[in-house]
This record gives sequence, structure tokens and C-alpha cells, in this order.
Amino acid sequence: MFSRLFRTRTSSQVYLFPPATPRFPLLCHPFTTGTGVQESSPLPAAAQEAAIAKLIIELDPLSLSETLEKSSFQWTPDLVDKVLKRLWNHGPKALQFFKQLDRHQTYTHSSSSFDYAIDIAARMRDYKTVWTLVARMRSRRLGPSPRTFAIITERYVSAGKADRAVKVFLSMHEHGCRQDLNSFNTLLDLLCKSRRVEMAYKLFKDFRGRFKADTVSYNIIANGWCLIKRTPKALEVMTEMVKRGLTPSLTTYNILIKGFFRTGELKKAWEFFLEMKKRKCDVDVVTYTTMVHGFGVAGEIKKARKVFDEMVRDGVLPSVPTYNALIQVLCKKDSVENAILVFEEMMRKGYQPNSTTYSVIIRGLCHTGDMERAVKFVARMEKDDCEPNVQTYNVMIRYFCDSGEIEKGLNLFDKMGKGSCLPNLDTYNILISAMFVRKKSDDLVVAGKLLIEMIDRGFLPRKFIFNRVLNGLFLTGNQDFARDILRLQSRSGRVPRHLKL
Repeated sequence: MFSRLFRTRTSSQVYLFPPATPRFPLLCHPFTTGTGVQESSPLPAAAQEAAIAKLIIELDPLSLSETLEKSSFQWTPDLVDKVLKRLWNHGPKALQFFKQLDRHQTYTHSSSSFDYAIDIAARMRDYKTVWTLVARMRSRRLGPSPRTFAIITERYVSAGKADRAVKVFLSMHEHGCRQDLNSFNTLLDLLCKSRRVEMAYKLFKDFRGRFKADTVSYNIIANGWCLIKRTPKALEVMTEMVKRGLTPSLTTYNILIKGFFRTGELKKAWEFFLEMKKRKCDVDVVTYTTMVHGFGVAGEIKKARKVFDEMVRDGVLPSVPTYNALIQVLCKKDSVENAILVFEEMMRKGYQPNSTTYSVIIRGLCHTGDMERAVKFVARMEKDDCEPNVQTYNVMIRYFCDSGEIEKGLNLFDKMGKGSCLPNLDTYNILISAMFVRKKSDDLVVAGKLLIEMIDRGFLPRKFIFNRVLNGLFLTGNQDFARDILRLQSRSGRVPRHLKL
């Protein structure tokens, strides 16, 4: 059945914790404020970025403006981009920083910084700011570029506005940016990954002639069908691709293998893999990683390990993602102890684990209730200069809360707020839900403060969470605080009010 595919061709804020007093010495070199602070030795780049982000979070708008203008610090586009990334989960502060720095006498924003700001505004669904920034980019001849529109369309799709994303793509030329095959493929990919495959396929058929659809275009559509477990449709697309004279790539075959695993067709995946080897396809590390992960997720740990060992014998070196795939399936389907053995083997062979590697191990230890070792792995992660990411923290916080150690979860949350890794929407949802477990009045007050803080940071809570917190406050005798939240958010207009005062 696969033979045809193997064809070859040559606002007002209420804080959960009191705002810390700004500590300017953190940035005393080379960030000087003219206040007589003595310069010290330079901070490492990552620590400097975290310190700047922390300072921005702590300062009010007026103080921030003065600090940015009077400092002797030399801003660069690269540093600004990194600080914006640090402030990703505090959208209002990130945009405040961007706008204040835009008035700086000697610094001018780059196109990449505009793209970051547009992405942050779009994530908060502040579309007025998005289009204002696009217009400003154009007036300064910095864009907008295809990347800018990829960001905007992605945010519209993730907000459930796929039709609007398509309209933005079709209007790119009106903003001085022509549509091309790459931008067309980007839109198709966004729609498929959001499981709007029917819409993507219709667009593909309507515009494939205009944009001269290539192998990448067909691969995207095939992958979309595989994502929604319609592998036969993926095979149809790939057969059509061959008929139109396009040669399937290794990516094409990897997509099909992953599709077979996703529908539980392990035998077909294995047969397809063997057919690839038989026809002397250049099976690469991605193919082997797909096989290892696919068998592992299906609970076939011995087969997963066999494929892993086989790739080494075939002269294909495992990558860090390959090790991550094996470690993940061992944690989920075998034992975390065996996963740690693979982790140590990986280290001995000179591989450098990334944040995903550590997060998978930490999740596995948390799942077995071994929180003490999980904490040690976080410390080891930091020692290896691999910063814990928000997913790492969320896993730890969730399991601390699930085990009844809510205070430890809150302590981790407090650590996140220091600028190195800010909490995201999931972090707030995890903690707010945990506040209902003990049914204490004080816990519900904390939930209310968390709700306010998340909204102040640009996150939109689900109606269920918003109403659950307010109802909890009313039921536990905190009616005044509940009314304060309603009034505050009614004034800001950022959360629709569904309850009457």
C-alpha cells in the first residue's frame, strides 16, 4: 500500500504579596541611575536580564520612565528582546517597558522587538495595540514582515478567531507585505495544528495554484489529517502529491509513521518503517525518535528500547530529543528509576540535558510522590546552568498542592515572581483551584488576590474560575472583598461581569 509514496526523483493593582522595594544595586553595573550607587563587577548575562525584568516589575510607570532615561546603560536590540521574553507572562509590564524605551533619546527599537511586543499584545487580545504597533513599524520602515503576520495570525487562531486569521493573511499586501508560499504554508500549519484541518484543506485547494504548493504544503496538510486521526486522508494527500510530480521527503514518511502510532496502528507503523529501510531511505534521528516515542506511549517499552539500541548499531546517533522521548515513556509506562538510569547514561556519554529532560524526570518523581528527590533535581538543573521553565515550576506546584503542602507551592510561586521565570495562566489556575481544597476563609482570600494579580498581568480567567472565586468569597463571609473585585474589574472592563452587586 505504500509503494507509490516511495517514488524517487533526482490599571489599579492589588498584590498577593507586598511589592518589594526596588533594589537599584542589582543593576549597578553597567546600569547606573545617577544616585551615587557604586558600580560592582558585571552580572552574568542571564542574571542581568532577570534583574532588569525584576526591576521593571517593581517600578511604577513614572519611576520606570526616569530610570530608563537617566541610566547610563547601553541598550541593544538583543538585550531588549531577552528582557521582553523574561516579561512574557506579565504583558502589561512588558508593553510598558517597550513603550517607555521607545521614547529613549539614543535607543531605537528593532523589528524583532516590535514583533515581541505585537505578540504580547495579541496574546492579551489587545488588538488595538497590535495594529497600532504594526502601523508604527511601517512608518519606520521596519516592517511588518511575514514573521509579524505569522505572529498575528497565530494569536487570532489560538483565540478561536480562525476566520479573522485568514482575513489577516489575505490583507497582508495592504500593509506592505506580500503573501508568498512561506506565509501560505505558515497559515496552513497554524490551522492544522489547531485542528481546523477542514478549513486548511479548503484554503489549500483554493490557493495551491496561486502559491505553487510544494512538498512542505502537502506535508502540512497530511500532518493535519494525522493530528485528528484521519490517516487515510493523509495517505490520499500524499498520493495526490506524487501524482502532481512532487517527491515525498523524509518528513513525509515521518508524518505518516506518527499518524499510524496516533491511531494505534503499531503494525502499520512498523511495516512502514521497515519499508523505508528496505528502499534505502535515509532514515534519520527524527524517524527513530518517532518510533521510540510511538512504541513507548503504546506501552511497548521493550520495542522502544530495541529501536533505540538499533539506531546506534545503524550508525545514527541519538539526539537529546531522542533521549527525552525514551525517558518520558519510561516515566509514564515503566518506572522513573529506569528513566533516571537512562538520564545518567545520557550524561556519561556527554549529552547536555535540556529543560525538557529535567522536567520529564521531575514530573516522574512528583508522580511517584518523591517530592524530595524532585526538589533535588531542580537544584541540579540550576547547577547545570539549565534554568527551570514555567512548566517545571507548574509541575512542582501542582504536586505540592495535590499532596496538601500548599504553603510549599506558594513558596515556589513567590520564587517565580522574582523575574527569572514569571508564572503563566496555568500557574494561577493550579493555585486558585488548590485554594478550595481546605475550604478555609483565608485560602479563599488568597484565591481572590491571585485572581486580581493574574488579570493585572494580562491573563483572562475563564468565566468558571472567575465566578467560582467570587462565589467562594461570598460563601465564606468575604462579601466585601468579592464586591471590591467586582468593582475593580468592572472599572477596568477587562472581565465581563456576570454577577450583581
